[in-house]
Amino acid sequence: MIRLICILIGYLFGMIQTAYFYGKMKGIDIRKYGSGNAGTTNTLRVLGPEAGFIVLAGDMIKCVIAVWLVSAIFKGSYGNEIYLLKIYTAFGAILGHDFPFYMNFKGGKGIAATCGFMIAFHWTFIPMFLIVFLVIFNLTHYVSVGSLSLYVGFVLMLIFEGQKGLFGFHTMSQIQLFETYSIAIIMTLLAFWKHRSNIVKLINKEERKTYIFKKNKL
Repeated sequence: MIRLICILIGYLFGMIQTAYFYGKMKGIDIRKYGSGNAGTTNTLRVLGPEAGFIVLAGDMIKCVIAVWLVSAIFKGSYGNEIYLLKIYTAFGAILGHDFPFYMNFKGGKGIAATCGFMIAFHWTFIPMFLIVFLVIFNLTHYVSVGSLSLYVGFVLMLIFEGQKGLFGFHTMSQIQLFETYSIAIIMTLLAFWKHRSNIVKLINKEERKTYIFKKNKL
């Protein structure tokens, strides 16, 4: 039951569609422009760097708040399971971002929300998030490659830290750790599924590159 509550809390925060609402402020439905995705990359391409950063920050913050809220509410009662509850909350936030019911379940791809989750989950994931995504993105200028690499890096680092019993993971049982790994893997598979068209374009060398301070093709 507690897991479902965490997913629902995350979903409610995840439904705050920064790209959609920001686009409405500018007089457009972002889903009708560019790639049609209600996320940071499409907003950057359509409305420019400032809009892209605002949407990135908004989508990260909503996940951070959801995870911190769950931690504040349940840490006293579920201290040993708090990282498990955090990842369920993040999973809910990503589902809310990707599939908001009031937008006919057509949202974004959840990467910015995932970045926010890594910040709120544990500080050790912040350097990995910055290094893996920023380095790969700046080398390739493919957001999809940086995003999927980020997920793979997160899962590998999570399993490494969990099995080594580092930081707060030493308080969790092996069953709780495996459950945490499982949710992380499901989140990764969802990210790959949401990026399936990007993967096909990468294979066919048709994927569009994205630049922060240069004009992007729509």
